[in-house]
Amino acid sequence: MSEKSKANLQIALDFMNLDRALQVAKESVAGGVDWIEVGTPLIKSEGMNAVRVIRKEFPDHIVVADMKIMDVGTIEVEMATKAGANVVIVLGVSDNSTIIEAVEAGKRYGSKIMCDLINVENMLERAVELERLGVNIICVHIGIDQQVKGMKPIEITKQISEVLSTSELAVAGGLNSETAPLAVSAGANVIIIGHAITAASNCKEATEIIKKAMATKKPIKSKLMKKYDEKDLYEVFKLVSTPNISDALHRAPCMREIHPIFPGIKIVGKAVTVRAYNGDWSKPVEAIDIAGKGDVIVIEEDGDIAVWGELASNSCQVRGIEGVVIDGAIRDVDDIRELKYPAFAKYIRSNAGDPKGFGEINIEIEAGGLKVRPGDWIVGDDNGVIVIPKEKAQEMANRALMVLENENRIREEIKRGSTLAKVLKLKKWEKVLG
Repeated sequence: MSEKSKANLQIALDFMNLDRALQVAKESVAGGVDWIEVGTPLIKSEGMNAVRVIRKEFPDHIVVADMKIMDVGTIEVEMATKAGANVVIVLGVSDNSTIIEAVEAGKRYGSKIMCDLINVENMLERAVELERLGVNIICVHIGIDQQVKGMKPIEITKQISEVLSTSELAVAGGLNSETAPLAVSAGANVIIIGHAITAASNCKEATEIIKKAMATKKPIKSKLMKKYDEKDLYEVFKLVSTPNISDALHRAPCMREIHPIFPGIKIVGKAVTVRAYNGDWSKPVEAIDIAGKGDVIVIEEDGDIAVWGELASNSCQVRGIEGVVIDGAIRDVDDIRELKYPAFAKYIRSNAGDPKGFGEINIEIEAGGLKVRPGDWIVGDDNGVIVIPKEKAQEMANRALMVLENENRIREEIKRGSTLAKVLKLKKWEKVLG
């Protein structure tokens, strides 16, 4: 690939409301952002007016309109360019005729065409073809829904960089201060970052850190604003709350009527499941010998006689078992509180039954109205206990973290004198009836 100028930092303003986008843009420009992208959600919400406002506010910056064009390339490029865009984005999965129309329209109206490779099956092959068609900038893009499942853009960026000769190369996909310098080293000319800046409490500071990392090509460690792998799930679930996870799971509920024995506790772990019968504590106790360090024992009981107490909790604590969740009864709660052992239950009772040996371990159960399978992730806090299906754990951990980070930004805007209703413009987005 031919030698190109220094890498530019592009902020993706993927907001629903223009006023919030404008404020974040101002902060990020103060921190050194080079290009400003009017994101697709913002364009869909506010139309070409969003492009006009950003152009007027930042006359000396490159303005990018993420139109995600798939058809009528000429019309949409004309619209965006006349509204003030220097760069207009077309989807790489579009038909070649649409790409050609967009390129020609860009020449006619005075804008560059960026082609987004999101969901392109063979990015390397398509990048070469797009360069041949005259596309100015080719963008390696791993979408949010793909990022949370673990897909990353750096390696393919390096491969494409090595085959391009005239087109510039952009990259987007969950980048932050740790990965942006890697993208620069991989050959990208434009580093596109959204969440790592737009969800930051201090967008100016977040931008400055990323710019420094890009300039030095040295990663700067980031705890938030990153995507985590399977091996990091304990860490991520410890960072987020059950309401965060509920939002990530499309408002999924916690277990009904199951509460912590004492406040301020948090459990995170994989489920070891137990089906027990009223007062029969044999299988719950036997599960302690099966569970491993960091696991959570989840018990379905068909009654309200205690199947768990202080001695069982003491055994778990010695073995490093994370906690216990009982859709049934627990006793000895004063001793368990003194131990500070994490326990959640439906009932507190003084009477226990006898160990008769009925029940099963590590089968699918139902606790608090939710299905729980062995290996599903369990997270409990003062708000309740929620179940994350094991096959969705990595995705939901990353989505929950994004919920937390977005809330952090909203919290900052409220501190500055706004209110929740004003920040989210609830009136504007109320459902139209009739």
